[in-house]
Amino acid sequence: MNKIALFEKVSKTEFLKSGTIEQYDAVILPKRATLGSAGYDFFAPFSFTLEAGETLKIPTGIRVKIENGWFLAIYPRSGLGFKYRLRLDNTVGIIDADYYEADNEGHIFIKMTNCGNSPLSVEKGKAFAQGVFTPFGITYDDEVCLTRTGGFGSTDKK
Repeated sequence: MNKIALFEKVSKTEFLKSGTIEQYDAVILPKRATLGSAGYDFFAPFSFTLEAGETLKIPTGIRVKIENGWFLAIYPRSGLGFKYRLRLDNTVGIIDADYYEADNEGHIFIKMTNCGNSPLSVEKGKAFAQGVFTPFGITYDDEVCLTRTGGFGSTDKK
């Protein structure tokens, strides 16, 4: 297996822009549940309930250092998507390798909506999303030379 990334917590200062000290202290680094798991579980830094149709943006407190040529794709946990129709608001979160250097320290936020008919409750410390590392290629004529400076949504502002 290729080891290509390292999860870290964002700084306390960065996290407190969107969360509390209690939530920061509750941040758990993502991890796989079994040897055969492709996904790294992301854990809730606080308890929450999403009513049917409700949306929530969660500051995970996580950043990830990824080798070039890879990205991290974020999905809802399979069981939550199946049972509750939990959806990420951007369908799949794409965390690029250079997001680690962003001005928000590469802080990963997960925004999701309960598209089902039943309330979904997640306790603090329980897994609610998963990330899968994926390799990617580029075209032969790719000549990009710009570097990221901003955080989420910043690459189209250059």
